[in-house]
Amino acid sequence: ADGVASVTKVVSGRLADTRDRRALVGAGYGLAATAKIIIAAAFAWPMVLAARMLDRVGKGVRGAPRDALIADVTPDEYRGRAFGFHRAMDSSGAVIGPLIGLGLYEALGHRIRPLLIVAAIPAVISVVLVRFVVDPRPVPAVDRAAIVTADATTSPAAPSPAAPLPARFWRVTVVLTVFGVVNFSDALLLLRAHQLGLSVTAVIGVYCLYNATYALLSYPAGAVSDRMPRRLVFGVGLAVFAAAYIGLGLASTPAAVWLILPAYGAFTALTDGVGKAWVVDLVPADVRGRALGLQQGLAGAAAIAAGIWAGLAWNGTGRVPLLVSGVAAAVIAAGVLGFGFDRDPT
Repeated sequence: ADGVASVTKVVSGRLADTRDRRALVGAGYGLAATAKIIIAAAFAWPMVLAARMLDRVGKGVRGAPRDALIADVTPDEYRGRAFGFHRAMDSSGAVIGPLIGLGLYEALGHRIRPLLIVAAIPAVISVVLVRFVVDPRPVPAVDRAAIVTADATTSPAAPSPAAPLPARFWRVTVVLTVFGVVNFSDALLLLRAHQLGLSVTAVIGVYCLYNATYALLSYPAGAVSDRMPRRLVFGVGLAVFAAAYIGLGLASTPAAVWLILPAYGAFTALTDGVGKAWVVDLVPADVRGRALGLQQGLAGAAAIAAGIWAGLAWNGTGRVPLLVSGVAAAVIAAGVLGFGFDRDPT
């Protein structure tokens, strides 16, 4: 499923520079709603797999166009705050949603199928709300391409969707992709929490606390990144990641989880929205969608590799992959904080 999503992100990113972004975002949310309904109706595991892939395709379709749209409607000096606000709202939903789900899970006698039908409702509402979003681009994509061509004699340096991406973008993308190989799914962190003694209800509770930290810190992290190099904010986030992974790897009691996972939310707050703003900073406006889609697609491919090696190395406790990832992230954090690789040579 993640592999399909990675390819989709690259394609949708390219389309985001030449097509109606609202249509792509709406299609992404529509696919997510459809996937939940299919899972609710599933009677065999292949249906669940197909629906899961459809859900990931929806995420891939909407991600880069939505992020490019956020960048386009936001002044440059507020870009970090804009992405931070978006991540804060998204993660607030990730707190409210599981809490509602947990309440309904108890009220409905621990039945999952009705919950999946309820979960499709917000996704359908999202599709409707996309219609009220305004794309700031002044002309349709086809006419816009013609204008770029017509103005080539007077604006030879004008960027186009086919222009090569800057070298500094590739340097940052390589670093982010390498980090992605050690940043395995949060689902494995929750598995570790369960193995340390937390019940299913407690795992959901600590996951909500993680998302609450993420939500509370996302906007401040974005605001800080508007005032200082985003590389430094991102590097601090990587250091938090390293500490959390090493801490979970060494933990032996469930009490430690209640301290580490909420603190781990600071990593996501310091890197998720900030990372998107960082990528947008590195490229011309006309190729934002392509750059975001490519970076997110490579990150998705790295996440597949991370999930495979971490799963194979889990060996019952997960201690080894957690410690390996934590140490590797500490090395990457030192490199990000110590070297200005995102600057132009000039």
